Amino acid sequence: MMATALITLAQGQPGLGTGGVREWILNNLVPLLLLVVALLLLWLGGGKGDNAGVMRRLGGVVVALAIIGLAVTTSAGQDIGEWIASLFRA
Repeated sequence: MMATALITLAQGQPGLGTGGVREWILNNLVPLLLLVVALLLLWLGGGKGDNAGVMRRLGGVVVALAIIGLAVTTSAGQDIGEWIASLFRA
């Protein structure tokens, strides 16, 4: 009974979806996580003078950001694939 009522309610809503959650995560959660990672890198490595270790970890953060960018951008994977293929064309 309750499930039927929820389905009926959801079908009546034209804009119901995950777009709002996605936007909230991209606008709020990702920058907050980047700030936390940056502070941890500075606190753990920079305070000890281990600048090389901080830069090594920063490389991992850059790779993670690239993966997040690919995941949230539409058709980015196809564009990157075409670019890589164009490097090998004559």
